[in-house]
Amino acid sequence: EHVVESGGGLVQPGGSLRLSCAASGFTFDHYTVGWFRQAPGKEREGVSCLDNSNGNTYYVDSVKGRFTISSGNDKNTVYLQIDSLKPEDTALYYCNAGPHWGQGTQVTVSS
Repeated sequence: EHVVESGGGLVQPGGSLRLSCAASGFTFDHYTVGWFRQAPGKEREGVSCLDNSNGNTYYVDSVKGRFTISSGNDKNTVYLQIDSLKPEDTALYYCNAGPHWGQGTQVTVSS
């Protein structure tokens, strides 16, 4: 049982990315799925989460209005749409569901 992140990359400021978190060997049905990020020299921070039991979402203030978390139709994928990217969004982005953490996908915002 694990999760796998994908979708990171190098983008210019103002660009967009869609990160994916896929569950393998289990389902997200009853989990709150969260996206976290860790920039070099900084602590890991939670940026958004989705409670699959009721659809409730949460965003840290610094990403509100720019990040959108959603569930895929198969319920085993959670997406993080990131718009209006800023250099300070550069980080390794991780997905979490209960005890399951992925290896992360790198987002780099640079001109």
